[in-house]
Amino acid sequence: MDGLFSLWPAAWSRQARSSATMALAVALLMLVLWLLAIPLAFAPEPIGPNAQYFAEGTRVTVQLTLVSGLAGVVLGVLAALGKVSRIGPLRWVAGLYIWVIRGTPLLVQVLFVYFALPALVPALQMSDFASACVALGLNVGAYNAEAIRAGLLAVPKGQIEAARSLGLNRWYTFVDVTFPQAFKISLPPLVNNIVALLKDSSLAYAIGVVELTNIGNRIQAATFQPLPVLLTTATIYLLLTTVMTQFSNAVERRFDVEGKLG
Repeated sequence: MDGLFSLWPAAWSRQARSSATMALAVALLMLVLWLLAIPLAFAPEPIGPNAQYFAEGTRVTVQLTLVSGLAGVVLGVLAALGKVSRIGPLRWVAGLYIWVIRGTPLLVQVLFVYFALPALVPALQMSDFASACVALGLNVGAYNAEAIRAGLLAVPKGQIEAARSLGLNRWYTFVDVTFPQAFKISLPPLVNNIVALLKDSSLAYAIGVVELTNIGNRIQAATFQPLPVLLTTATIYLLLTTVMTQFSNAVERRFDVEGKLG
């Protein structure tokens, strides 16, 4: 019993550090989004005069990532459940979705949702931003599905049998026992997919979304100075991915109840 209580300060310290890191990462991301134009304004031509455009493009990039990332997590959970379902049609539909999305380029998917989908279903007329979110969400959802499915299969069967022996039905066994453990196992690849999604969102420029890459291309075309524009664009992406990586690491530590990450 004494040994158990002696672990509490260390566990609490890990939780406190992870929570502080998450809060710091969120604050830094907000700072980048709203104050990015200030330091860029002091940069030489052609960056300084276009600092506000870079800031607006960065905000659109983050919005794309957050919206499509959330949709991708929901789709990933549904597809993973369908893939491990005992119902044949659900397994077939989920498997087809994952196979098609993972087997085709993301750029083709973005173009298909924007150009071909409204032609097939006229009622699905969407803006360029909404089309990009749909395509990115569908793409990352397929990869999330495989990560979550692996997590579901990695949960020891003894855990499920123990829950059933305690009188829990299938629903409560899944909600209270299986899914929390599967989500924790799947968390590292899930956060990696979200970080990769931030970079993949640059393909939204192909359908006219005014995000960071699109802004860079416009300024480069207008000024004929590709080097400073591309360096600035790459630096902003690097800053965003660094912040998101720190946040994802903090999330992993937050769920690391056994203290395996130190």
